[in-house]
Amino acid sequence: MIKFLIRRFVKRHEEVTDKDVREAYTVLSGVVGIICNLILFLLKLVIGLLINSIAVISDAFNNLTDLSTSLVTIVGAKLSNMPPDEEHPHGHGRFEYIASLVVAFIIFAVGLSLFKTSIKKIIKPEALTFNWYSIIILFSSISIKLWMYSYNKYIGKLINSSINKAVAHDSLNDALATSAVVIGIILGNYLPLPLDGILGLLISLLIIYSAFTIAKDSVDLILGSPPDPRLIEAINKMVLSGDGITGVHDLIIHDYGPGRKNASIHAEVAHDADIVEIHDEIDRIEKKIKRKLGVNIVIHMDPIEKE
Repeated sequence: MIKFLIRRFVKRHEEVTDKDVREAYTVLSGVVGIICNLILFLLKLVIGLLINSIAVISDAFNNLTDLSTSLVTIVGAKLSNMPPDEEHPHGHGRFEYIASLVVAFIIFAVGLSLFKTSIKKIIKPEALTFNWYSIIILFSSISIKLWMYSYNKYIGKLINSSINKAVAHDSLNDALATSAVVIGIILGNYLPLPLDGILGLLISLLIIYSAFTIAKDSVDLILGSPPDPRLIEAINKMVLSGDGITGVHDLIIHDYGPGRKNASIHAEVAHDADIVEIHDEIDRIEKKIKRKLGVNIVIHMDPIEKE
């Protein structure tokens, strides 16, 4: 289904490194997320009120939170795609990382609120109204969340989007949480325990943990995490493959957002080599690295005397 939607709504969808195409992918995932989460919120809210379940109502408002994260996803994609300006000469790509952090804050706030409500429900439990139709609808919501996990994970990997990966992680948590709610509703009719409140508490802890994980990953990206070892290896290998280049050192990579990596490296060449030929070779390598790895790189020549 998601591949059909991509072909239908994302122009030039094969060009996943293009910033406009990346934006289209992210906006599509956000719009689909808004539609799915709005449907799930309304269904679960009605079910929760009908069967008097704080766990189901908590899960419903978790879906409402997911709707807001979908909005943040769209806004983050738009802001991160703004062109460079005088104050931000390297562009606004890190807005995507900031958007992921905002998503984490929203998830944490809802998790904390549900934690408090669940504690009250454990202290003063209320009887649940068992209804198989409600169970069937909740199982359907699990299927929808698993699909949302699948398509967000697919898009996140395809365009290397931190925010899509965060939403995918959250969708999987939602599917697990709703599964726990269904189990609690069924077992609550046979066990003399406040399972509804207990499961609501577990769901809230799962939401809080998810928020912490997403926030940590986002902060690491904003502060500057170490570059991917595979990228380092690929750059070194490409530079060393150049004619007349005998060694490399001092590779530095700066990440200004997905598709916005700048780098510099020193290439060792013979001190008596033809400067014009080496310069042409370095230009060729820089263009090759940009084309294949999406990295803007500056290669410095270091003349080395032969022993």
